[in-house]
Amino acid sequence: QVQLVESGGGSVQSGGSLRLSCAASGFTVSRYCMGWFRQAPGKEREGVAYIDSNGSTSYVDSVKGRFTISQDNAKNTLYLEMNSLKAEDTAMYYCAAVQVPSYHNVGYYCFARRGAYEYNYYNYWGQGTQVTVSS
Repeated sequence: QVQLVESGGGSVQSGGSLRLSCAASGFTVSRYCMGWFRQAPGKEREGVAYIDSNGSTSYVDSVKGRFTISQDNAKNTLYLEMNSLKAEDTAMYYCAAVQVPSYHNVGYYCFARRGAYEYNYYNYWGQGTQVTVSS
């Protein structure tokens, strides 16, 4: 059974930093996409950062240069380093994962295939961790 458990959220002032972690268990595939998504009250869930099993990454424009996604395969943990936080970054943050089928190129499946950046592309989700940035 796949479990994703986020941690590291909290309350910070504008300009501050946080590091989110997502511990994965039961997810033993070697070809996958993982991502960090966020959802603010009254808004749709949006993807902010993505990484594939080869270590390639992609970011939404609003967080480029401020957020860094990374993974520690030995610890089965996904991270999101968030710097220069803004009030508009306030949201519940979720990590998500999806297995890449054997007949697809990993990079294509994670970053180029239609819908790859949409939340419904991913089928494993954590429970979320709240990030609140005060101005």
